Amino acid sequence: MNPDYINRISDEKLKLYLRAKGAVLIEGPKWCGKTSSAENLAGSVLYMQDPDKAAINKATAQSQPSLLLEGEVPRLLDEWQVAPELWNAVRFAVDKRRAVGQFILTGSVIPTRTDDMHTGTGRIARMKMRTMSLYESGDSTGEISLESLFEEETDVSGISNISVRQYAFLINRGGWPAVVNETDEKIALTVAADYVEAIANEDISKADGNQKDPERVKALLRSISRSISCEAKIVTLVNDLTANDESLSHVTVDSYLKALNKIFVIEDLPAWSAKLRSKTAMRTTAKRHFTDPSIATASLRATPKRLLSDFNTFGLLFESMCIRDLRIYAESIDGSVYHYRDRNGLEVDAIIQLADGRWGAAEIKLGAGEVDKACDNLFKLKQIVDTDRMNEPSFLMVLTGTEYAFRMKNGIWIVPIGCLKN
Repeated sequence: MNPDYINRISDEKLKLYLRAKGAVLIEGPKWCGKTSSAENLAGSVLYMQDPDKAAINKATAQSQPSLLLEGEVPRLLDEWQVAPELWNAVRFAVDKRRAVGQFILTGSVIPTRTDDMHTGTGRIARMKMRTMSLYESGDSTGEISLESLFEEETDVSGISNISVRQYAFLINRGGWPAVVNETDEKIALTVAADYVEAIANEDISKADGNQKDPERVKALLRSISRSISCEAKIVTLVNDLTANDESLSHVTVDSYLKALNKIFVIEDLPAWSAKLRSKTAMRTTAKRHFTDPSIATASLRATPKRLLSDFNTFGLLFESMCIRDLRIYAESIDGSVYHYRDRNGLEVDAIIQLADGRWGAAEIKLGAGEVDKACDNLFKLKQIVDTDRMNEPSFLMVLTGTEYAFRMKNGIWIVPIGCLKN
């Protein structure tokens, strides 16, 4: 155990999987803390990208991969996708040993599957890790639990200590573990900028083996950033690039998006498929999001000061940060996050649905000025959902950048993201 390790919400899921399965695969963007989290529980470690051993490790993986699996368990295979042969070797070893908690694999790239790669079903559990939520980084008080809202507890309250100015900084800093405790603002903002440079100059080309123009990649990242928290089809991105004198074809944008998905840079928010009382047509287009909102600010070079002078952009990026946190909190209680929009124009920013069918809805508003409108949207959604075929919502919530957490007389929760945890 590393005494300096900052506990992550996903740690509990990792421990659970190690007690239930022979191996666990942790996937997510690089620098989000996958290796540190795995090291904290590992009995031994194989670093596939260790410069001193990379060549011999790859050669061994190709000729006799079982040699690389020897070591105290759980054995961590860090960045296993460097040698895809390890996948089948792990699967075979799990079958042969007939024991749980044998291996942890980490990867920041989804490898191209080959015909001989086993699915790993039943042997290898999969989990996604993200950058840190505000609760994990110590910025949220955690006085309001998402789980408690699903349990429909009413005797809870909280006070957020985060100011609007601080939210602008937190969006720019992101949830990168390396800087969550950094007190120098200039240093704290360097990780996201470095991450964008790494994406454009190296990582995206490694994702599918096709060399890409770094400046074109940056142009696409800027375009996605301008569409953050919005529904934007590929044609919308192409048109935006053209309007900003940054031309990319539909085919090129599509290939770049697929590569960005493979390295966990973008994570769009899918539309909710609800059962409604009427035949209202629901939109199915996903909302654009990065895995961390700081990727957008770094791409746009939008400093905290700039956000404070552009509250429209600020609000969209605040929503993206909240979606990141909701995903982290929801997944820890076996849930998923969606958005809702129908052809009548009704939109709700986040639907949190658990595996057992329970669901809650949240509108995300940076300030208090739009709370009334948000409440109206939540009530409208509640009225059109067919509760004969679906559960009543466990909660309706306005997730804000304000100070106080409380339950309104109409039953809707006002919850600052600075008070929320899983």
